[in-house]
Amino acid sequence: MKQIAPYARGAAAAALASLLWAGAAHAQAPAPLADYPRQAITIVSPFPPGGGNDGVARLLAQELGAITGQSVVVENRSGAGGNVGTAQVSRAKPDGYTLVMSQTSVMAVNPRLYKNVGFDPVKDFMPISQITSAPLVLVARAESPYKTLNDYLDAARKQPGVVTYATPGNGTMSHLMGALVSQKAGVKLVHVPYRGAAPAITDLMGGTVDMLITSPASAEPMVAAGKLRILALSHENSIGLFKGAPTLKQAGMEGITADDWYGLFAPAGTPPERIAYLAQAVGQAMKSPAVIAKINSGGSWAVGSQPDAFKTRLQEDTVYWAGMVKAAGVSLD
Repeated sequence: MKQIAPYARGAAAAALASLLWAGAAHAQAPAPLADYPRQAITIVSPFPPGGGNDGVARLLAQELGAITGQSVVVENRSGAGGNVGTAQVSRAKPDGYTLVMSQTSVMAVNPRLYKNVGFDPVKDFMPISQITSAPLVLVARAESPYKTLNDYLDAARKQPGVVTYATPGNGTMSHLMGALVSQKAGVKLVHVPYRGAAPAITDLMGGTVDMLITSPASAEPMVAAGKLRILALSHENSIGLFKGAPTLKQAGMEGITADDWYGLFAPAGTPPERIAYLAQAVGQAMKSPAVIAKINSGGSWAVGSQPDAFKTRLQEDTVYWAGMVKAAGVSLD
């Protein structure tokens, strides 16, 4: 399994993008097209309210509303690890008025795990822009006996099939990460999937589950409040509260890495000039110091890539995660 992880390039590029984006070519807000936009734009978040995907979608929607001069609303359509809402957008009218804030797990991992996700991430969508880049985070309650990831794994060795980890859903990158950690450590962990990060955090805080694997953006409020403890990150390129936290590699989990990005997509067939307009609008939004600060505080790097670069990233990730899914031996109906 000696593959070059796209995260190694993508995470570094994300950090550079945060510094250089203000000087990018698309420094001004885009001029409206003759026929677009003329009505409200909908961004679908394929997860419930309160999670990282929802938060980033709403942050971007607020900025895009001011830039486009039209209302930009967020609709939550959750289910099947993000597949339901994403599939619905793949069938939407390709006119630039219905978009989806999707992510690595949905676009690059799920199609390799599920027998039928209901969409083809490459054929059914046109990438607009990668919005963020971040490691996955493994967290436990602050009052739990697990001070480190190895504490958690030691407990699992003593109680095979008892110690649990929660994820935002079956087929998510968090699910795959848990399976890989379980396999690498030689322990039997119990996966408990939820319909998004928010309900998983609620149960983690209530003691229903032992550990959660999710995005930094989803965990950040409880980490900042001192209610969750970081056990590990999926790679070292972290920021904000997560900077300097232990990594999977440091815990002995060699060969397991992951970069969790959020990105904006439109249905295939959307006019290229509208994709270009949206990419330019997103570029303007991603220059906002408030947006950058909010994304950074959530443990993610602000990216704001152009469509061609994002398309390449998606293609690389689909290849990489195909290998990781095969290595983990995970499949879903």
